[in-house]
Amino acid sequence: MSLAVHHSWERPDFGTLLRRHWPLLPLAGTVLALLVPVPAGDATASGKVGPADAASLLLVFVCAVQVLRGRVRPLTPLGVLVLGLPAVGLAVSTVTAGDPYAALPGFVRYLQVFVLVPAAIVLLVRDASEFRLAAGCFVVLGLMQGAVGVVQFATHTGASYQGEDIRAVGTFGPGDVMGMATVVAYGLVAATAAALAPGLPARLRRLSGAAALALTLPLVLSFSRGAWIATFAAAVLVMGLAGIRRALKVLLALAAVGVVLVGGLGVGSEMVAERLTSITQVSDAPDQSVTDRYTMWAAAESMWRERPAVGVGLKGFPANRDSHSGLALSSGSDTAGAGQAFIRQPLLSPHNMYLLVLSEQGLIGLVALAGGWAALLVAGLRRCVTGGAALRDCGLVATGLLVWQLTDFLYADIGGPSTVLTGVIIGLAAWWALPSGDEPGRFAPEGAAGR
Repeated sequence: MSLAVHHSWERPDFGTLLRRHWPLLPLAGTVLALLVPVPAGDATASGKVGPADAASLLLVFVCAVQVLRGRVRPLTPLGVLVLGLPAVGLAVSTVTAGDPYAALPGFVRYLQVFVLVPAAIVLLVRDASEFRLAAGCFVVLGLMQGAVGVVQFATHTGASYQGEDIRAVGTFGPGDVMGMATVVAYGLVAATAAALAPGLPARLRRLSGAAALALTLPLVLSFSRGAWIATFAAAVLVMGLAGIRRALKVLLALAAVGVVLVGGLGVGSEMVAERLTSITQVSDAPDQSVTDRYTMWAAAESMWRERPAVGVGLKGFPANRDSHSGLALSSGSDTAGAGQAFIRQPLLSPHNMYLLVLSEQGLIGLVALAGGWAALLVAGLRRCVTGGAALRDCGLVATGLLVWQLTDFLYADIGGPSTVLTGVIIGLAAWWALPSGDEPGRFAPEGAAGR
């Protein structure tokens, strides 16, 4: 056992690493391609294929080649069911849509994010070292985007927020204010999990802890309430799975950082406090964004009641929004700053993934998608609880990221360049949760399984 652990942390030369892990290069590219700045207007453009999307398509292609060569990890019937069932729901929703041709782009997008990319990751990731490679890419992406966001706040070159150009949005621009918050939160959760995981070298745990603390600042400066809530939920879960003593250390460190940043340095203290308070003001004095969200939630529910089994069809929410919305809905969301002129963006989704699926795909689609997510969560948690210390870091990262995503889906849905990372997270969660047809090979020391 000690030999295996020692072997897993050896440092082979670059050529050996490339030969061993080359099929995972498109996976790293899918994550790191989001460092490329998003041109103004492209953040929410429908049908726009960005660098990350192109890398994900290459990932799927490489997976297909490896499948033909017989060099992928085998799946059990349960794995095939969980990964493939969403495709059935998507097909039903597309065929039964009022305009199947208009629903086709939605079918392709959902298939990419929720079926093809997750399946490619489950099949291609052969050992823990490759899983850690993907997790490390999330941390690197979060740190780089977070650094840009902090500079934007400090220099007043961010997105407009309460009349000032201070909102940290990274390279995603004001058209996708959740983009930076999302990738920073991904990196924070992954780094926290690595910092708390037993079995990793002490130096790596310390570096991960420092990265998690550094990512706290840009997450706060994103002023994203949904990202805050999701990160809190994921962090609490990760700390609980890691153990009370480890969790207390993290909580003390985070409290110290909060006191220094907000209390001592006064970094956005008034705005942060106001943003936190607004989370509870959902009925007494909600702001317009909350009112819009509730109005669109009601519209989504109304669409579902109209066609409960199959919904109004993929991409059908915008076309049916006005006929199901109340008068309280505003005409759009104001965006400006970060190098972009004032633009009023239309509200094209309910900002709740579960209601979006329910309204457009009905109960069939919701059961196929959310049912699979629930199965991955339960199986992943069970493996974390019943498994030993080996690969615990992978389990903490996988379940933490999945919980973040499922929590965030209560306040957001897919859209924008970072959407493809949703598929990556589901794939990593599935890799951890789903049993393999060759279980001993999966938990072999890194590099033991050949390509």
